[in-house]
Parts: sequence; C-alpha cells; structure tokens
Amino acid sequence: MKQRPVVLKFGTGILAREGGCSLDKAQFRRLCSEIASLIASGIPCVIVSSGAVAAGVDALGLPDRPSDLAGKQACAAVGQPLLMEAYTRQFQRHGLRTAQLLLTHDDIFDEGRRRNASVTLGKLLSSRGIVPVINENDTVAVEELRFGDNDRLSAEVAQLVSARLLLLLTSADGLLGKVSGPGGKAVRIPVITDVESAFRHVTAEKGRLSTGGMGAKLQAVRTAVEAGVETVIAHGRKKGRITGAVAGEDVGTRFPAKRVPKRR
Repeated sequence: MKQRPVVLKFGTGILAREGGCSLDKAQFRRLCSEIASLIASGIPCVIVSSGAVAAGVDALGLPDRPSDLAGKQACAAVGQPLLMEAYTRQFQRHGLRTAQLLLTHDDIFDEGRRRNASVTLGKLLSSRGIVPVINENDTVAVEELRFGDNDRLSAEVAQLVSARLLLLLTSADGLLGKVSGPGGKAVRIPVITDVESAFRHVTAEKGRLSTGGMGAKLQAVRTAVEAGVETVIAHGRKKGRITGAVAGEDVGTRFPAKRVPKRR
C-alpha cells in the first residue's frame, strides 16, 4: 500500500430504503462511485457494512423486520450474499472487485485470529482493484444485532489496518450541539478534540434502524482516536461527504487522532 487506507462504516439506515426492509440501489451506486474515485487516486478503502438483515427481509418477503434474535440471524444469513452482490455489481462498473470478510469480535481480540485477519486484509489492500467488505458474522455473533450496528467493529478494523481515517456515515450531519431555550435549533459541531466531552450532546433518540445510536458511534470514535486514527461522523445520504471528509473539508464532525507514542 502506498497510502494508509480509509475505513468506511455504513449502517443500515443509509443502505436500506425507509423501513429497513430492502436495499437502496441508488445509494449503493452513489457510495460505490465515491469510493471508486478514492481508490483511483491511490487511497485504499475498507468497507464495514451492515444491511444484511434488510436484504434478507426483502428476499424472504417478510412484511417487517423481525424483532427476535433468531429471526434477525435468519434474515442476515439469507441477506448477506445479496448485500455482497449489491456491492459487487456497483464496483464492477468501476473495474473493481470485492472481497468478503465475516468477522466476530473474537477474531479481533484473539491474538492468533487477529494476526490472521491482519495478514489477509494487508494482502487484499496491496492487491490492485480489490475492495474488502467486512460485516460481523451475524449468523453466529450477536453483538451487532443487539448493540452496536458495526460501529465498534469498524473502530477495531481501523486499528487493524492502521487507517488514516475512519468515516462513520449515518443519517445526521454529524454531532449536533444542544441548544437551550424553546425553539432552539441544534447546530453541527465541526471539530471535537475531547471525545469525553462529546457524550453530553447525546440524546436518547436514535433512528428506527439504529441499534446503537450516537452513543455507540462516540464509543467507536474514542477507540479509534486513542489508537491514532482520525475519525469523522458525517451524513451518508448527502453527496460528496466521503471524498470531502478524506480531503479534510468541513463536513460532519471531525475528531482529530491522539498522538500515539512510537515504539522504540
């Protein structure tokens, strides 16, 4: 790799149609096009993607997303190949190929399995024209389905590949500051250097398809920046946010990385 990679995390809310019962093809087309432009400029990219459950709901013809864990896992099992098919189809338009990695948190925290995952990702990123797409293995692991919507996993992956940037794309413009008084409008906070102070802006509200909300994203941010990875939370349904964030433009909320002491 000539440059350190960018890790992009896509939640269900920006990949699925309203209601989370099918994938949004137009979104895949636009997101993959922006990623392809980064790769064309020499920046390797890794995607951490949710959306398998939404694809499975559609494939199984269910009227709504299941609420029970077994039902979600069954939808994920059916939907994961369809999720990869959606990425593969769009990246093929740009001459790129996809590589699927299904991980659990044990794959990250176990030393031997972490090393294996790191070697595999390193080889993929050094191979020309390949985009690794990572999802939690929802058929055997339940963390993403219950808690974090892949936020934590994306931070762990960013550390694993020594990413230059972790980009968390969501349905908000970034972290919004609380405005006191009636009728006050929440305002986007462009830069936050103290992640701990950011938690005071978290509300109990979260999107219908979000399992973790902004609190889970800030936990992921904390993990990433403490490991030396700059992180941006930005709106995933607005054009140009991916390329803008990588270029250092004022999009979303940016969390500068902490300096990690070099090993002697």
